[in-house]
Amino acid sequence: MSFRDGPNIKQEQEELLDKQLKNDQHAEDLQIKEEVDEYCTCQDEVRLVLKEETDTLGMNTAPEQRNNREPEPIRDRLQNARRSRSLSQTEKSLFSCKVCGKSFSQSSHLNNHMRSHASKKQYPCEVCGKFLNDKGSLTVHMRTHTGEKPFTCPTCGKSFGARSSFIAHVRTHTGEKPFPCPSCEKSFIVKSHLITHMRIHTGEKPFQCLTCGKRFGAKSNLNTHMRTHTGEKPFACVSCGKSFSVRSHLITHLRTHTGEKPYSCPYCGRSFSLRSHLNVHMSTHTGEKPFPCVACGKSFRVRSSLTIHMRTHTDEKLHICDVCCKGFTQSSRLASHMRIHTGERPFPCPTCGKSFSAKTYLNTHMRTHTDEKSYLCVICGNSFSRKSNLNRHMRTHTGEKPYDCEVCGKSFGCSGSLTVHMRSHTGEKELRKTSPGSAAGPPSTNQMVEF
Repeated sequence: MSFRDGPNIKQEQEELLDKQLKNDQHAEDLQIKEEVDEYCTCQDEVRLVLKEETDTLGMNTAPEQRNNREPEPIRDRLQNARRSRSLSQTEKSLFSCKVCGKSFSQSSHLNNHMRSHASKKQYPCEVCGKFLNDKGSLTVHMRTHTGEKPFTCPTCGKSFGARSSFIAHVRTHTGEKPFPCPSCEKSFIVKSHLITHMRIHTGEKPFQCLTCGKRFGAKSNLNTHMRTHTGEKPFACVSCGKSFSVRSHLITHLRTHTGEKPYSCPYCGRSFSLRSHLNVHMSTHTGEKPFPCVACGKSFRVRSSLTIHMRTHTDEKLHICDVCCKGFTQSSRLASHMRIHTGERPFPCPTCGKSFSAKTYLNTHMRTHTDEKSYLCVICGNSFSRKSNLNRHMRTHTGEKPYDCEVCGKSFGCSGSLTVHMRSHTGEKELRKTSPGSAAGPPSTNQMVEF
């Protein structure tokens, strides 16, 4: 074979290669279009390699060497090219999502990922018609219909339908929290909880209510919010039938039937049915008051107390009596006030049977039986059963007289002394007399309205 025959050899090799590639492409008809495009690109690269090698063979090899040299089989060259292409794909992760840019080492992984972007999900549930992203999700979903729970906790015996839920539950026993927040060092049992938590730092709220436009950082919060529009209450109490829009509210309610109080104070051992109640109680030991008033600087243990206190600055009284139109800053005070009109006294003393219109009055009364005096004067050591009595006593040490007579300007340490003094100006005589043989007792329930 002469030197001029080199181009003919190259052409024949390319034709054989083309034929082989077409046959291989036909056999791989299940590959997605992106793979085919990349495959064609690789085919051009193989042609370039063969051309360079053939040119080199023609230019650098002596005629007698070229005549005696056995050409490398086309199939071997093709396999080498494919092997190089496979390594290149693994190293560079050429299977990239065109929507979000995420890369994958296998086309099947990209296919599964693309379904998360697709508007029409691929796997429908034959029972309820719900569409799922992948076959694995459909399998887990079907267990909600069959009740199958194949994953059992070896510690407490609780079973789960999904492996991820099982793993998260096991960590509640081990205390493992492998997903730390890089911003505040708080850790979480599952990665999804960390992702949701991170939105507190970033301010991201990707879930929007289509009805009112309000946005949320977690999809579960959006689902709960939607029930305020639909009125749906899917969580019903099996004991009394009362329904709730949030599962946690049902769990809390069930404790009113069971009496369960799972949250205990490590200082005094007192138990509570709600963690929030325990947190408030703990501040009585630590003295923490994290909610300050921006107007006067006074601090409170709970936010609700601050909200009520703020109304003393704004003079806002949202709770109005329908009978006498008197306003109150708290609904509980309005409820106590209404008992003046109705005469209701729903809080009886278990010792003597006396009834009261408010629980706080009953608590104060109970100290007359126990002789409990829990309010101690730090100056003289005198103790009192009521905080108001301690406050009045403290003025004997400080000399404070906050109650001024509007007529003569004289000041008094307690409101009762001012009331008695005012009668010297009005000529009014005290109407309340002590009947013979009776001892002066505490004011009646109707006189103890506001506290």
